[in-house]
Amino acid sequence: MTKQTFIQGALILIIAGMLTRFMGFINRMVVARFMGEEGVGLYMMALPTLFLVMTLTQFGLPVAISKRVAEADAQNDSKKIKQIVAVSLAITLSASILFTALLILAAPILSVTLFTDSRVLLPLVVISPIIPIAAVSAVLRGYFQGKQNMKPQSVAQVLEQIVRITFVGVFIYILLPYGIEYAAAGAMFSIIIGEFASLLYMIRKFRQKRKLRIRKHFTETVLSGKATAKELLSISMPTLGNRMIGSISNFLDPIIIVQSLALAGVTAAAATKQYGELMGYTMPLLFLPTFITSSLSIALVPSISEAGAKNQTELIHSRIHQSIRISFASGALATIVMTLFAADLLDLMYRSDSAASLLIIMAPFFLFLYIQAPLQAALQALDLARPAMWNTLIGVILKFGAMILLATSSNLGIKGAAIAICANVVLVTLLHIAVLKKEINYFPAWRDITRMIILCGATFLLTYYIKNQFYTDNTNLISFILLLVIIVLVYMILLILLRFIRKDELQQLPFFRKKGM
Repeated sequence: MTKQTFIQGALILIIAGMLTRFMGFINRMVVARFMGEEGVGLYMMALPTLFLVMTLTQFGLPVAISKRVAEADAQNDSKKIKQIVAVSLAITLSASILFTALLILAAPILSVTLFTDSRVLLPLVVISPIIPIAAVSAVLRGYFQGKQNMKPQSVAQVLEQIVRITFVGVFIYILLPYGIEYAAAGAMFSIIIGEFASLLYMIRKFRQKRKLRIRKHFTETVLSGKATAKELLSISMPTLGNRMIGSISNFLDPIIIVQSLALAGVTAAAATKQYGELMGYTMPLLFLPTFITSSLSIALVPSISEAGAKNQTELIHSRIHQSIRISFASGALATIVMTLFAADLLDLMYRSDSAASLLIIMAPFFLFLYIQAPLQAALQALDLARPAMWNTLIGVILKFGAMILLATSSNLGIKGAAIAICANVVLVTLLHIAVLKKEINYFPAWRDITRMIILCGATFLLTYYIKNQFYTDNTNLISFILLLVIIVLVYMILLILLRFIRKDELQQLPFFRKKGM
């Protein structure tokens, strides 16, 4: 099985992330054009329920599997790896069967009471078989991540999107004459086919040259794996708790924001519009760079876990530092472009720049979010998932308190909600750093913090100068893209000069290795 370095694995995941995001956009475009707003509404109503059930089914196990497999692999303990995979399959398959049955039974009640549209019933029932498929896929993803081989899951992600795009239009076209709910169910079924194709590919890669014979003595392996189950759950349960806190927070966000705006004297229609500007326009732009930091986080867990199993403290510090540096470098440029070109980007994407002031306020603070993901991954890899969960909970409590305090002010309104979200991001990131300082004596070097400040300052000034010299209100799309290309090239030069990109890291990439750098 091919094992990649930390940088190679992260790059593979980043490329796959870019491709899947692009294809996901195509998929959403196909769904919207074929089914219209009403069909998309039914489709989107069913998806959050599915995601919640899948989160509960997987128990946060992919991260735990990745960590424990990496530790066992560092000790060449193939028996332990087999036990980890077998126990994980037993847990997820049992949970998936239970939750699939519950979803099917609850679908009629959910469709009428919570969604107030009985047509949601069919999409909910149709999508339920994906739960056990996704459960097995999650276990295999965790296994490959633990073996530090990111290719199978990356190819599987791309394959899933290709299959989904291939079938979604066909199913909608065939089923639309029977009713919009049948078309939405067809779109859901395309997700199942995509996930199943992805699973078949990962099973094939798992079976190739494998040393593990999972089916052999499966029951005995599971029954003797009580200690292994405890080790997995010690990571997975806090990880699940972390995600559930996020889900509950997302559920309460619109309620608290809209109610706070009402107390500030904002009408219901205006509050809905302002909430849409914040969550529908601003937040998606701010989250764009996170596919890079998420990829780094996935690659970081097994890398730190392996180093921890070998008691290589210096390497653990180095990996955390490396991931923070790359995450910051990827996010800093996005932050500056979003700050200086806020109105232009929003108008380009949404034909409206009404959320520009919110984007300008939030973009600088979201630099903390871009380094938060690798910090959290490091905590999970170091058996500190529980403190990470508590940090998230503290941040959410602060966010809701600040929202009620600030968004109810007639002077701030929706900007108060934006400030509260920023406070949450900054606090959780600083708490993660504090835990790492306490547990492993890690803190970013002041020399590196100084370089980060210089990078941001220099990039801001140069981008501001380029904008004033070459950008006008009459600049067309092609000229705007060329301007962004120039800014990116200038930024790359600054990264090299400030040693954010290092020669030893570039030499791990195939192109530069062939060039003999």
